[in-house]
Amino acid sequence: MSESTTRLRVKCLDHVTIVVKDLEASRRFYVECLGMDEVERPGFKFDGLWFQADQTQIHLILEHDDSGPAGLSSPERPVSSRTHHFAFEVEDSHAAAAHCREMGVTIIHDPKPRPDGAVQTFVQDPDGHIVELCSPPGS
Repeated sequence: MSESTTRLRVKCLDHVTIVVKDLEASRRFYVECLGMDEVERPGFKFDGLWFQADQTQIHLILEHDDSGPAGLSSPERPVSSRTHHFAFEVEDSHAAAAHCREMGVTIIHDPKPRPDGAVQTFVQDPDGHIVELCSPPGS
């Protein structure tokens, strides 16, 4: 690469898109449980919903003939935090786990410390997507 070539440098994660089977069940999870805001979505030719927390967006696509399948789990593989997942920062991972449990959300792993001191909890959304709720070290 020559010195005159500008290197690409991403700024931030803009959004994550996931395929779901039930938009209303997913809306309840992302809005009522996780506290995200539902935001306006462009008029695509397929159904979906968009949610936002600060600068982060989640885009849902309702499963259809041209989409991939909803969810990530398969009968051959056990559900694990060491697979595809996305993470949200929360103030207190322990409190987040308690709230999710009260909301009937499946907890994959109770709060546990990472080697750097952050605390992470892993939950499942209605379609089996693994969602990490992570609080910073010292919180």
